[in-house]
Amino acid sequence: MPPSSFKDPFDVALSRRARWAGDAPIASVLMARTLAQPELVSLAAGFVDQETLPVTPVAEALAALLESHEGARAALQYGTTAGYLPLREAIVERLLAADRVARHEVALSVEQVVLTAGSNQLLHLVLESLLDPGDVVLCGAPGYFVILGTLANLGARAVGVATDDEGIVPEALEEEFSRRREAGDLGRVKAVYAVSDFDNPTGATLPAERRAALVEIVRRWSRDRKLYLIEDAAYRELRYYGDDLPSIRSHDPRGEHVVLAGTFSKAFSPGIRVGWGILPEELVAPVMSQKGNIDFGSPNFNQHIMATVLERSLLDVHLTALRAAYRRKIDAVLEAAEAHLRAVAGVNWIRPTGGLYVWVRLPEGLDAGLDGPLFDRAVEEGVLYVPGHYCYPPEGEPMARNALRLSFGIPSCEAIRRGVAALARAISASLEGTA
Repeated sequence: MPPSSFKDPFDVALSRRARWAGDAPIASVLMARTLAQPELVSLAAGFVDQETLPVTPVAEALAALLESHEGARAALQYGTTAGYLPLREAIVERLLAADRVARHEVALSVEQVVLTAGSNQLLHLVLESLLDPGDVVLCGAPGYFVILGTLANLGARAVGVATDDEGIVPEALEEEFSRRREAGDLGRVKAVYAVSDFDNPTGATLPAERRAALVEIVRRWSRDRKLYLIEDAAYRELRYYGDDLPSIRSHDPRGEHVVLAGTFSKAFSPGIRVGWGILPEELVAPVMSQKGNIDFGSPNFNQHIMATVLERSLLDVHLTALRAAYRRKIDAVLEAAEAHLRAVAGVNWIRPTGGLYVWVRLPEGLDAGLDGPLFDRAVEEGVLYVPGHYCYPPEGEPMARNALRLSFGIPSCEAIRRGVAALARAISASLEGTA
């Protein structure tokens, strides 16, 4: 079972899952530093830009929603466990349009769509429906640290698979399945987790050929029991350069293996807190049962707001402005990296075309963790980042401590430039100190 870091001074009779959950260093340490030292440039928090939040579109949607007393009362009442039907139907239509496929070309019905309070709830419900303690999920290394916490909370094992600048390496996934078979625990592997576009933390996007390859690998290794490929598409609509790619699910036209998780948190508003999932048919009932026991239906009013936003085309208008704002920010961080980090030998980074994150690799031997020489030096210089080692599963691909994640969602372009310059000074000083 995963080791617990939960401090229990009063010897409370906590559940195993509470102990497995442990603490959250990203929140307890990094966010605390941000609050305690507001002068710091935080390139750590993965929040969206406060200035881009859709106040005017939400006001318009609310006015339209409340215009009819009958419609307003329906929104203020309990909803269904699956969620508001018009919004679920709109999600299906948006997916088909984004994947450039006709409805008759794929096995997809609105009954497979479940609305949740953000995509993290959907991911938790799916994993709770699939996993017993000790079961295995294969994840990119590095990967999304929140999913690692979710798996630990369930007593499951996250096993890291090698990645490169284009995400999970299919050959590495194939090799990991073979290792699991040789180790005798292939039967404990239940799923593969992948962020398809602008990965958190690396910013990498899986090319179309890798998306197809991952689906084929999961299908081929579904021998004694069906395996699932969980596609996290939280950042899909935050593309600033290049052409959109069809989802991983589009490579599974019968919808047998891919669980697609999406959200409006990044593309519209995290406060409205509406996420969704498109599930293989056999997972709908168990996920709905879990969900009904937990929330008796995610916030119905919020779902009516989002349905109205989509009906009035307010999301697409907002996305145009949002992408323009983030395009300026991604340009700022990448230009600052070229200006300040390029001169530091051994430093390189992934150049994303969307999302909110840039992954920076440091020279071998320079520890970016909280206990290493860089972190405190960076804080002294005035910048905060997320140490990369938090993003590695505890098993599988070896952890790299010489990496860090930068997030450009919150700071202004000017602050981003100052922050990257400060980081470059801290790296140079740390390397001199370890020479």
